[in-house]
Amino acid sequence: MKLKLFGAVSAAALVIAGAAFAEYPEKEIQGIIQWGAGGSTDAVMRAVTPHAEEVLGGKVVMQNMTGGVGAIAAKFTMTQKADGYTLLMGAENPMLYKVMGLGNFDYNSDFEPVALLARGVPILVARPDAPYNTFKELVDYMAANPEEVKFGSTGPGGLPSVVTAMLDAEVDISATFVPYDGDGPALTALQGGAIDVMPAVLGAALEAIKAERIKVIALVDSTPNEALPGIPPITEDFPGYGKYLPWGPFFGVFVKAGTPDDVVAKLSAAYLEGAQATDFVELLHNRAYLPINLSGAEAKDYMAKWQSVTSWLVYDAGIAKKSPEDFDIPRP
Repeated sequence: MKLKLFGAVSAAALVIAGAAFAEYPEKEIQGIIQWGAGGSTDAVMRAVTPHAEEVLGGKVVMQNMTGGVGAIAAKFTMTQKADGYTLLMGAENPMLYKVMGLGNFDYNSDFEPVALLARGVPILVARPDAPYNTFKELVDYMAANPEEVKFGSTGPGGLPSVVTAMLDAEVDISATFVPYDGDGPALTALQGGAIDVMPAVLGAALEAIKAERIKVIALVDSTPNEALPGIPPITEDFPGYGKYLPWGPFFGVFVKAGTPDDVVAKLSAAYLEGAQATDFVELLHNRAYLPINLSGAEAKDYMAKWQSVTSWLVYDAGIAKKSPEDFDIPRP
């Protein structure tokens, strides 16, 4: 009789526990945005999350937590319980922490990807009166005029430095590099003629392109982009770049490693469905971001490739502090 009673109690406990678990979320969820208000990551997360909330049937309270190239927010999330009640809403930066000496963690080893939502498209832009209109013409010009071209930069590990390292891997980028504190100041300097060329994200430069204050000389991608009609992908003239592309900054939602699979699956379903909302799709289109919409193993594979390509590019360029080999990151 005692055995039967124990079995009945155990079964009842499992039913109760299962019912409680099925009710996730039972309380508010923290959404920790690793970049400041008004930035690209902030805009993407605040646009998609209300739609994800409708699917979840719960509330996500978002908070901007800046600093340390996103590391402050990531470390905070790692100190919380792995229960799905703290989401890290971030960009690609943690995938470079190891080689840049900013931390011994990344998304694939210490987090579970809920959803990779979108990526930016890198381009190379020049001042409107520059004596070259294509990347091939720029390469020829640099060969004839070494160090004359002034390239804008935003510091080691930033998108301009990575794209420049990628370009330099196939051709000789013989230029003078001028540092700026962010894409905004650099693009302003380009429009004013203080520099000649700079790599940028298409979304950040789109309005200046439309106003003809700068011109696109390279689409650093493997496929055409409808926002840049008539601009061929860089692989058309330089197929060697195909091994690095597609590449670009990305945005995603993550939870701490160890979060129950069912919770991760419910969050993933909510955010992937939310990403189909008309206003979110329009936001991506208006900012020239490309949807990714990956979760689980596919998201991890995507990030592993991104980490491999980018880590070795910055290491070969002398930007990284540590070799990717130290972390078993394979060369692409």
